[in-house]
Amino acid sequence: MRTIPLLVLVIGSGCATVGAGQAGVLWRTNGGTDLTPIDEGWHYVSPMNRLVLYDLRTQERNEKLQVLASNGLSLSLDTSIRFHVSPKEVGELHKETGEDYYNLILGPVLRSQARRVVGRYTPEEIYSTKRELIEREMREAINSATTGKHIVLEAILVRNVELPQMIQQAIIDKLSEEQKSLKMKFVIEHEQQEAERKKIEAQGVADFQNIVAAKLSDSLLRWKQIEALDRLSLSQNAKIVMLGGRDAPLMLETPR
Repeated sequence: MRTIPLLVLVIGSGCATVGAGQAGVLWRTNGGTDLTPIDEGWHYVSPMNRLVLYDLRTQERNEKLQVLASNGLSLSLDTSIRFHVSPKEVGELHKETGEDYYNLILGPVLRSQARRVVGRYTPEEIYSTKRELIEREMREAINSATTGKHIVLEAILVRNVELPQMIQQAIIDKLSEEQKSLKMKFVIEHEQQEAERKKIEAQGVADFQNIVAAKLSDSLLRWKQIEALDRLSLSQNAKIVMLGGRDAPLMLETPR
């Protein structure tokens, strides 16, 4: 009778659950780390062993970094790093690094690579025009530095750049003037194109008139007048059509 409660107690003390989006790594007293991950669900784990759970879902950490631009100016970057543990390599991660892998690997790499990448750019580029390029270069650098560390980097985001107020306002003013200059340049180019178009159009009309004038003769004009008169005479509404000529007027009466 005493054996059953004791057995239940022993079994119950070894119950372990691996939750949704997690993987378990089992450390055995007689064998060390088991590199085969334990999937989601309920598992029996001997009280002599230890089960460590790792989150396999996407994680995000925010870091406020102090960096130097290419001219030596100090500025702050609000960054976000998104990553997840490689599901098939969680055993290796636990054996080689352990649960504190962010503070041991990702955090230091992010800070060092951010300083290295940002140090190649001016404050103006970092603040305005090169932010996407900086994000891409940081991601590539961190990817390279964490190869073989069993962590998958998803994204690096630079959410905000903080400069000294005077420098920031100077950059904003400069960008505003550049935008005004570009707008004025566009307006001037548009007006020049429009003037060129009108010049070409006027030249075409003049050329056409010169060609027509060179080919006109009295007999041709008289013939065109007769053609026009003939077309008008076919109209049911026309009763009398008169065409003045240089010598004598021509009058035709339409048939009823």
